[in-house]
Amino acid sequence: MEETKDVPLDGGTEEIQITRENDIVTITLNRPEVMNAMTSKMFSDFGRACREINEDISIRAAVITGAGGNFCSGADVGGKRNEALSSSETIPLRNLRRIKESAQALHDIQHPVIAKVRGVAAGAGLNLALGCDLIYASDNARFSEVFARRGLSIDFGGSWLLPRRVGLHRAKELVFLAEMIDATEADRIGLVNRVVSDTELDAYVVDIVERVAAGPPLALSLSKALLNNASTSSMSQALEAEGSAQASNFSTEDVREAGLAWMEKRPAKFIGR
Repeated sequence: MEETKDVPLDGGTEEIQITRENDIVTITLNRPEVMNAMTSKMFSDFGRACREINEDISIRAAVITGAGGNFCSGADVGGKRNEALSSSETIPLRNLRRIKESAQALHDIQHPVIAKVRGVAAGAGLNLALGCDLIYASDNARFSEVFARRGLSIDFGGSWLLPRRVGLHRAKELVFLAEMIDATEADRIGLVNRVVSDTELDAYVVDIVERVAAGPPLALSLSKALLNNASTSSMSQALEAEGSAQASNFSTEDVREAGLAWMEKRPAKFIGR
C-alpha cells in the first residue's frame, strides 16, 4: 500500500496511544499496571480518537488493542485517577455519559475496526471488543461480563452487542453468572472470530487488516452500515437500503477498477472514490 501523507491524528495521549502506518491506524490502551482499566479521561480520549478516525476518509482500517499482555479490564471504577464513576461527590450520570459517548463513537466509525485481544477483556473492555467489527484473540485471552460481581448492570453497549453476537439466552447466561471464560469457550460460542496462538496473533492480525484495507473503502463502509442496521430493519427496508448502497457503488471509480482488474487478471487497486 502507498503511504498516505494525510495524518490528522495527534498521536493520542500516554494512555490512549495512536499510531498510523500508511492507511491503517492502531489505538493502544496503555495502562498495563491495571490491565488497561479505563478512567473517565481515557473514555473521553478514546471517543475523541474514534471520531477523528471516522472523519478521516484516507483511513482504510483501524486496530484496537491493549498494552502489556491484556486488552482491557473495563472501567477503573475504584482507581484514584478516575473521576469517581461511583462517587457520591460527583454526578455519576455525567461520567457514565462519557462511556456512552465513547461507545457510540466506536460504533459510528465508518471504516472496518478490528480488535486484537490478549489476556483479559472484561466488563466494558469485553464490550469494547464487541463494538469492533472483527475480533481476533490469543489463546491466552479471557473474557467476562463481570458487572454483576461489582453490583452493576451491563454497559458500554453490551446489552445491544452481546445478544447479537451470541444469542439472547447465551448473553443472559454470561451476564447473570459473570463468569470468566477462556479463549476456547469464547470461540465455541461465537464471541470471537478466531483464536490463534499468542506468538502468531500479531502477524495474523496484520494479514487480516492489510487484506481488509486493500478492499474498496466506500463499498466496505456501506456494507458495514447495512449489516449493523440489519437487525432493526425489515426485509423490505434492507433491500431498499442495499439498492441505495449499490447505486452509490456503481458511480465510483472502484467499480470500474474492479472490472478492469478482472479482465486483466490482476488484483484491483481501489482508491475509494
